[in-house]
This record gives sequence, structure tokens and C-alpha cells, in this order.
Amino acid sequence: MKKISCLLGFLFCVQGLFATDGHQLWLRTGKTIPVKISCDRHSPVLDIAQAELLQRWSGKENATITLAIKKDKWIQGDGFRLHPNGVEANTELGILYGVFELLRRQQTGRLFDDEVSNPSYQLRILNHWDNLDGTIERGYAGLSIFWRKEDPFTVTSEDMKRWKEYAVANASIGINGAVLNNVNASPLMLSADYLTRVKAIADVLRPYGIKTYLSVKFSSPALLGGLPTSDPLDPAVRAWWKKKAEEIYQLIPDFGGFVVKANSEGQPGPQDYGRSHADGANLLADALQPHRGIVMWRAFVYNPSEKDRARQAYSEFVPLDGKFRNNVIIQVKNGPIDFQPREPFNPVFGAMKKTAVMPEFQITQEYLGQSVHLVFLSPMWEEILKSDTYQGGKGSTVARVTDGSINQQKNTAIAGVSNIGLDTNWCGHPFAQANWYAFGRLAWNNSLTSEQIVHEWITLTFYQDTIRETIASTEWNLNFLAPVKAMMLESNEAAVNYMMPVGLHHLFAADEHYGPGPWWAPKNVRSDWTPPYYHQADTAGLGFDRTTNGTNAVSQYHAPLASQWSNLSTCPEMYLLWFHHVPWTYSMRSGRTLWGELCYRYDHGVQQVKDFQKTWNQVQRYVDTATFMAVQNKLQLQTRNAQLWRDACLQYFQGYSRMPFPSDIEQPMENLQDIIRNDMKKRR
Repeated sequence: MKKISCLLGFLFCVQGLFATDGHQLWLRTGKTIPVKISCDRHSPVLDIAQAELLQRWSGKENATITLAIKKDKWIQGDGFRLHPNGVEANTELGILYGVFELLRRQQTGRLFDDEVSNPSYQLRILNHWDNLDGTIERGYAGLSIFWRKEDPFTVTSEDMKRWKEYAVANASIGINGAVLNNVNASPLMLSADYLTRVKAIADVLRPYGIKTYLSVKFSSPALLGGLPTSDPLDPAVRAWWKKKAEEIYQLIPDFGGFVVKANSEGQPGPQDYGRSHADGANLLADALQPHRGIVMWRAFVYNPSEKDRARQAYSEFVPLDGKFRNNVIIQVKNGPIDFQPREPFNPVFGAMKKTAVMPEFQITQEYLGQSVHLVFLSPMWEEILKSDTYQGGKGSTVARVTDGSINQQKNTAIAGVSNIGLDTNWCGHPFAQANWYAFGRLAWNNSLTSEQIVHEWITLTFYQDTIRETIASTEWNLNFLAPVKAMMLESNEAAVNYMMPVGLHHLFAADEHYGPGPWWAPKNVRSDWTPPYYHQADTAGLGFDRTTNGTNAVSQYHAPLASQWSNLSTCPEMYLLWFHHVPWTYSMRSGRTLWGELCYRYDHGVQQVKDFQKTWNQVQRYVDTATFMAVQNKLQLQTRNAQLWRDACLQYFQGYSRMPFPSDIEQPMENLQDIIRNDMKKRR
């Protein structure tokens, strides 16, 4: 007993040494080793770069690091060159990004000799869906870091501190833009008081290379300016936007521009006046153009008259290709529906050649367990970026179409919907920080693999100096890094399995987009907001027919994808029920029927999450107690949620398939009627 007590005491002592609340993210500072810095100039940006080196250097003691701005033809934009003695770049921001890369490689043990790193996208932007009252739409980590309901216009020292920490974190992964408010924008965002607060935020973010952007309501001229119309072709409306842009740039000379959600989900837009998306976007582009601002016009549009919501973005935007100003970028969600656990890439990526398009990913896990489920999103984004659109022939991946490699674009950009709030650890779930990190790394280099990114994040986040001093690196790599990496890389596919496998989508319960609800279809709700619209279950089979026999959405993709995906025998099984209504007895490649495959996939997802619990329990000694308990509790809840998804969906679909559950899977643990009854209680 004495030996056991001593061992437990040692473990708790070790855990106490590296206890953390997660606030430092992947930037946890260990011992400071003296370093000499050679830099022949000073500026706010360069001073920050030097301060970061002095604060985080972990290399050779008293080494001399040179930071030099030189014109190098191999370096593009804010890229940089790393060499053993320092960082070279064409710009000051390139020096800052190079310093963070140098520090990252020190911490992760990744060696280099002489290497150039250029950003894949010029604009690497976080979209915050923050409201002016401090709440966050689809936010799961507390209130907004930018806005608050009480005393909204006072800027406190705590505000400034938080914004600076936010800026450091973003700069460390190359993010250079922030949209400060919800795409469902309030017209008050452009009022004088709120613009003054925007100026205060911009002043803090600027030295870290982060430009501020705002989402704007298209009807602001009428709602805020008192005009009788917001028609984009009306001269008074055009004058109003021109004057508003001048007002903004007087306050914020480096203001980035506007994001617009128009004619979608009830938001006003140019179509309200019989005008096109190009008319609306060009109105704002003309106002911003003298100041070098851009318009990011979202392609997320749909209405109840469209027979297939997946077709509408293509139908509305592709005919307008080439009609937008060159400072307009069409912001396109990764899939044609709405950030589902798995979707094929949005066909707009492969269709527009004359107008710049940019991917929009969702970092906050609206449809993937929010701040409860451990789901590493990089594999999903990597899957989309590497998808071949065949726009210019084989090799025209989404990454190459959007980063300017295929089509010459004046502006290239990528956006991620933020998962950041006022929670101490920023993101709610300790592992949700990895998705913020992964977005930044992919935005800088869209050819990185998820394995590379997760290796970096785990090492930076968990392998601190106090662990290095007490646990050998070989032991840590084998017993912590390897199993946690495997868990994270598997987590996205596990979520697809226990939520919506084989191409199913949008089976969520109403409103919160959290639990299962394949039955939910109230008569007073438009059909394309309900799961039955998407799963189309009947006694004959399951799935949405988007072939030539159905809505023909498959025709929006280039050859050979259109023919491959429209053929039941050649369609990838991960998209099968997305494009086809499939008989329950259809033979899958596993040899199982469709029904048997669904049962297996749902159950396998549950077993995967149970294995995550086991993995996490086995690494307890390598993690501080608070973090271990927080993740353990969330994994337990995730397992119960996964079981609920399996039990609800399989029993519901069994009512149509009329086939028994396979004997070799875990049988449902909760009755479907009880699940539906509990779901209805939550809505009262």
C-alpha cells in the first residue's frame, strides 16, 4: 500500500507540474533560453517578432538569429525563407510568420536546412458569427470576445488583453483576417458607435497582420440610412454605400471589406428588387474599390421553390460567372447543402472560371457534436481540398481551383467559421482547439496532411517542458502521441458512422442541430428544413435521387464525375445515398445488404467512440488532472450520444426496411418511441 501511495503521489505531483486551463492554446511557454537577435530595423510587427523569439526560444543558448527583409524572387507575398541562422522575407509580416514557424519546428523537432514557405491563399480569414449583444450563433464556447450587451461601447483593459492573445494565436498559424460579426448581420453594425469599437479592435489586431472585416446587411441604406429603398441600381443607394465606406476607412485605413449573406434564409438582397447577385456585389465592390477593399459574397442560397436545395447555388451563380468586379470573391461552403458531416464538394468550385471563389469551412461543430464531441475536422477539409473538380482536366482539385493555380485570380482567399468564445480555453472542448489550429495551417499550406497537422498540434499542446523533464520522449511518443494521434485522425469518420453513414445527410433534430431526428417533419415548417426531405425513406429504399432520373444535380459536376456518381455501381459508397435512392436489399461492396451495411456502420461508430474512451483512460498519466477529467467526461457523453444516434436512426429506418437487426451488432438500447417522446419534451 505504501508503494502504491507513493506512486500515486508521484503521478499527481507530475500532473500538478504541468497543470493548465487551456488558455495558452498551442503556445504554451516553457523555459526561456537566452537568444541573440540581429535585426537592422524596428516596427511594431518586427518588435513583436523579436519579442516572440525572446519569450519562446528553446534552441541553442545564446545562438544568434538574423531577421532580414530582402527581395527574394522565390518568396511570394508574406511568405518567408527559413535557414539555420534565421528568417528572411520580403515583408515584415513574412518575418513574423517565419519566426512562428521557426519556433514551431523547435517544439516539434522538425528539422530544416534552407526552405521557402509561401501561403496558399492571400487572405486567410476567420468568420465570427458573433452578435452585437454578445451571443454567438452556433457558438459553443461562451459569449463573444468582441461584443457585449452591457456597456457595449466601453473598451476595457480585459478586452484589450483578450484581443491581443487572440491576435498572437492567429498570427502563429498565419491567419490574417477576422470578420467580427454574424453573417446574419444587424444594420447597427455600421452605426458610428459600433464602428468606433471596430476601430479599437482593429488597432490591437493590426500589428499582428490581421485585418478586420464586417458582415453587412444588404438593406442597411433603408434600415440605417433612412432611404426609401436599398435597390443596388438606385443612385442614392450607391452614394450611401460610397459615403459609408469613406467613413469606415477614415477610422480604419486598412479595413479589409465586407461579407454579405443575401437572399438566403430570409436575409434581404438584390433579388428583392429584381436585381442579380452580381448587381448587389458590384454595388459594394465599387464603394470599396478606391480603398482596396474586397467583397466576399456568400453563395449559400436556397428557397422552398427549388426541388433540390443542393442545386441552387450553382443555378444562381454560375450563369453570372465573369459579371462580378475583380474585388468580389464568391464565398462557397465546402458542400452543396450546409456543413454536413460528409458532403461531396460544392459544384460551384468546378464551374466558375472568370470569378474568384473561396472555400468556407465550419470550424465550430454545428453539425458535429458542437463542444461535446471530439471530432478533428482536418480530414474532412483535406478530403474536400484534394477532391478533383476536373474543371481544367485531371488534377484540378478544389485547392488548386481556389488558390489561383488553375485560374488567374486577383484575390485568393479561404474562410473558416470560428469556434472561439470567452470560455477560458477559448473553444469549449480542449480538443476543439485543434480545429482552429488546423484551419490556420491548411489556409497557409493547403497541401499539408491531417497527419502532419495533428502531430504538430498534439506536440505543441501537450509536450511541455515539465513533461520533457520527467518522461522520456520515446515513451511519450509511443504511449501518448501515437494513440492520441490515431484517435483524432479516426474521429471524423467515427462521427460520420454514428450520425449519417453511406451518404445520408441532414437527419438532425430541429433547431439545435445536435441530436438525431430523422422523423421530424412538422406541417408548418418548409420541407427543405426537415430530415425526410433528404433521406426519402420508403419501403422500397433510402436516399435522395440526384441522378438524371431524379433532380439531376449530378449534372452540375464535370466528367467523369457526373457519369461515375450517377451510376449506382460506380458511385463511391460514401456518397451513395447522397446521389441515389437505393433498395434496402442492394448488395454493397462488403457483401452486406444496404440495410446490413447501415446497421454495421452505425454500430461501428459507437464502438469507435468507446475505443476513444479507452485510449484516453490509458494516457491519464501524461495529462494534467483538469484536462483529463474534462475530456473524459465529454467522451462519456459522446458515447451516450452516439448510442442514441444509432438507436434512433436504425429503429426509425427499420420501420421502412422491415428487416431484422444483424445478430453480430449491439442491439438498440433505447426504444424509439421513448426517444421521440423525450425529444418532444425538450421542445415544449
